Amino acid sequence: MFIAFPFSMFHQETAQMGILNAGIVTVFIGLILYFFNKPTSTNIQKKEGYLIVTLGWLTLSFTGMLPYLFTGTIPSLTDAFFETMSGYSTTGSSILADIEAMPKGILFWRSATHWIGGMGIIVLTIAILPLLGIGGMQLFMAEAPGPSADKLHPRITDTAKRLWLIYVLLTFIEFLLLKVAGMNWFDAINHAMATVSTGGFSTKNNSLSYWNAMPMVQYVIIFFMFVAGTNFVLTYFALKGKVKKVLQSEEFKYYFFGILSMTTLVAVIILFFQDDTLQTTVAHPEVLGATESAIRHALFQVTSIITTTGFVTADFTMWSFFATGIFFALFFVGGSAGSTSGGIKIVRHIVMLKNSFLEFKKTLHPHAIIPVRFNNKAVGQPIVFNILSFFVIYMLIFIVSSVILTFLGLDFMSSLGAAASSLGNIGPAIGSVSPVDNFAHLSAGAKWFCAFLMLIGRLELFTVLILFTPFFWRKN
Repeated sequence: MFIAFPFSMFHQETAQMGILNAGIVTVFIGLILYFFNKPTSTNIQKKEGYLIVTLGWLTLSFTGMLPYLFTGTIPSLTDAFFETMSGYSTTGSSILADIEAMPKGILFWRSATHWIGGMGIIVLTIAILPLLGIGGMQLFMAEAPGPSADKLHPRITDTAKRLWLIYVLLTFIEFLLLKVAGMNWFDAINHAMATVSTGGFSTKNNSLSYWNAMPMVQYVIIFFMFVAGTNFVLTYFALKGKVKKVLQSEEFKYYFFGILSMTTLVAVIILFFQDDTLQTTVAHPEVLGATESAIRHALFQVTSIITTTGFVTADFTMWSFFATGIFFALFFVGGSAGSTSGGIKIVRHIVMLKNSFLEFKKTLHPHAIIPVRFNNKAVGQPIVFNILSFFVIYMLIFIVSSVILTFLGLDFMSSLGAAASSLGNIGPAIGSVSPVDNFAHLSAGAKWFCAFLMLIGRLELFTVLILFTPFFWRKN
C-alpha cells in the first residue's frame, strides 16, 4: 500500500493520507498477528496448507480494501471488498462507474492488487499446490510428488525467486513498450501490471478501446496477454534459450493454435456475418483498413478471454449472436497451467478429451490397458480422476451459482455471464454485465456471492471447498 502513496502525493491528492493510514493499519494488524501467534512447530501438514492459502487470500482481501474505505473512493464495505477480491483474484470485474475520476494513487493500488495476486497464484500453482496434491501443475511432476526436474529449481524458495524475477522483468519490458507505443507513463505501468497478471483493470472507462486509434498499443497488450497465459516454466525455458522445450509442449501447441483458429473464425464473423440489427463496435477501421481492424479486434478479444485477462477493445456481444456464443464457450477454456490466467485450464481439457477417446477404444478392446499420455508421458489414473472431478465440480458450481444469482436479482442471461465470469476470473461477461457494463447494479448479496466465486475459482476449487467438508476438521 505504501508504494501507492507516492503516486497520490505526486498528484497532490486528498486521498494520500487515506492510503498512508491504510498501510499503517495493515502493518499494525500484521505485527499483532506475528507477535501473538508464535507457532510451536513450523512443520506444516496438508491441512495447515489449505488453511494458510485460503485464509491468507481472505486476509489480503479484507486488508486490501482499506485504501478504498479510508479515502472514501468506495465507501461501501460490500463494494470495496468486491473490488479488492476482483483485483487480487485477477478477475477484473468492477463496480466503478467513472474510473477516470478516481485518484491516481487509488488507481495504482487497484492495479497493484492485480500484480500481487497474479504473482501469488504463480507461486501457489507451481511451488505449493502440487505439494498438497492438487492443481494443474501435477502434470509437470507426474513421476513423484514434490519438486521435480520440470520445476525451475528443486527448492521452492529458489523457484519462487526465479518466478519473481521473470514476472518483474516481463512487467518492466511491457511498461517500456507501452510507453514507446504511445501510452503515458502512468497508464503504461498500470496496464503492464494488469496484463502480466491477466487481471484486466484499466485506467480508462472504455478499457483498451480508448486506444483503438493506436493499434501498436493493442498489439503490445496482445503479446503480453499471450505470454502471461503461457506456463511460466515454459517462459523460463524460452528466456534461457531452450525454445525446443516450449515447442515440444503439448499444452502450448493447443494454446497457440486454439487462439489462432478462434481468431480466424471471429474475424470472419466481424467482416462478413454481423447481424444487421446489431451495431458493430469495431472502431476506427480507417487506421489500417477494415481487415486489419477486424483481425486485431478478434485476436485481442479471443486472447483476452482465453487468458482470462478481461481487457476489451470492443463490445463482442454486439458482433453477432454467434460470436457471443463463441466467447461464452471460451469462458470455460482458461489459459495454461502454471500461468496467471484463471479458468479450467487447457491441460485439463486435453486430458479429459484424451481420456474420453480412450473410452471408445476400451469399448472395443475391454481388456486393453491404454494409459492417457501427455507430452509423451503416461498420466497416472489419480491425476485423471482429479481432473475429471475438478471439471464435474466446476460445472456443477457454475449451474448452481447461475440459479442462485437469479434468486439474488439478476436476469437469466446475466446470471449465466456473472457466474461464468466470476468463477473463471474473466471480468467482462454477457447480459447486464457485458464488456460495456459493470457489476455496480448487482445486489449486495450477489456481489458477495460473486466475490466468493472469484476466490474458489482462483484457488482451484478444492483448496477452498475442502474446508467445508466435515472430514477436514476431524482429528486424525
